[in-house]
Amino acid sequence: MIGSGPGGQRAAIQAAKLGKNVLVVERKAVVGGVCVNTGTIPSKTMREAALHLSGFRERSIYGASYSVKKHITMTDLLYRAENVIKHELDVIRHQLQRNGVEMIEAEASFADPHTLRLAEVQRKKVRDISSSKVVIAVGTSTSLDPSIPFDGQRISTSDDILDLKELPRTLAVVGAGVIGCEYATIFAALGVRVTLVDKRPRLLEFVDNEIVEALIYQMRRQRVTLRLGEEVSGLEINTDAKNGEQVSINLKSGKHITAQRALYSIGRSGATEKLGLDHATLTADSRGRIKVNEFFQTEVPNIYAVGDVIGFPSLASASMEQGRLAACHAFGVAAESVPELVPYGIYTIPEISTVGQSEEQLTAAGTPYEVGKAAYREIARGQIIGDQIGLLKLLFEPKTHKLLGVHIIGEGASELIHVGQAVMALGVPIEYFVNTVFNYPTLAECYKTAAFDGINRLG
Repeated sequence: MIGSGPGGQRAAIQAAKLGKNVLVVERKAVVGGVCVNTGTIPSKTMREAALHLSGFRERSIYGASYSVKKHITMTDLLYRAENVIKHELDVIRHQLQRNGVEMIEAEASFADPHTLRLAEVQRKKVRDISSSKVVIAVGTSTSLDPSIPFDGQRISTSDDILDLKELPRTLAVVGAGVIGCEYATIFAALGVRVTLVDKRPRLLEFVDNEIVEALIYQMRRQRVTLRLGEEVSGLEINTDAKNGEQVSINLKSGKHITAQRALYSIGRSGATEKLGLDHATLTADSRGRIKVNEFFQTEVPNIYAVGDVIGFPSLASASMEQGRLAACHAFGVAAESVPELVPYGIYTIPEISTVGQSEEQLTAAGTPYEVGKAAYREIARGQIIGDQIGLLKLLFEPKTHKLLGVHIIGEGASELIHVGQAVMALGVPIEYFVNTVFNYPTLAECYKTAAFDGINRLG
């Protein structure tokens, strides 16, 4: 396995469970890839720290001025992240060691389809190894525009935003994809004045529009300024006698944005540049992504690719499953999965999670559907936790009542989605929710309320 992120880990462990000799090559001194070290884990832990220290969850109960700590620093936010990262690294290392997986810190490149050239930095040694199967799990790196003066402080990417020495007063986020939206809402919850810029006319186009509208409403309540349908023509750092160093962002429409700090979050590219793919008779597209079939097999039968390096959906959870399936296929072991029911967890504030089809997708496909909704404020648990904007939405077939999609915004959305995911996988009608007893008071009751609402709409 080239890379020790989620995809590489699971492929390695699955292959080891099948009794194979397994080697994971990782170019960095730590395992876990972007997911554990600079991406998913630190950003989600920072989000949790921000929610706790700012008192954001309790403001609807105790008032807008409520906070656990009045002066929150980046040190406060990162203290928790450092502890979680350390624990995750220990868990990953222990899992790999327990399963007899060998680890090497080296830069890997192909000498031929069955041979990897390993440049070991610590030992200052280059050697070749042969393998019957290779899994590429190198992940992605941030796409950098050479015209932008990135310095990791005034203008940052998602890989180094957590290295900020202090919380800015104002922040401009360029790129309103998942990462951009997540960081925009995290910093807004901490009282930072955020401007979010994107050339697309709406946020998160793959998410149900009603859920996105609810997110936008909450963003504006947190004083986030949205500049959608606006393309950036340039970023530069200016020094102002009154305000010090500022980042100036010029838009093609002629508008001008000034902020103390900027986060550039426009896309990521597969980290395939140094792999020597041509020596393995492989190619990557313009964004460094590798094409695979339904078994995660590349054009070269003994080489597989998993995770973000193959593109959509670019989720840690999906990468893990891809790694498992790739290892099973490589050694002729039957394995099943349900890729169409992969859930999305978007850790904005408030949280979003979705599985199945959206209203827009069903409408475009000409599929009849009905809707059932439950607002958190209607549920006792929603009142207890003070979530006034949470919403759970079911989409189902009018005749068979079979569930077609579940869309949630609000506290615990990424946990709650799995109830709907299980029902969709089983193919049972939404009467399941009506006939099932849920613990009281819980957010899971939203499923029962939404099912009743949907059935009542049918008359």
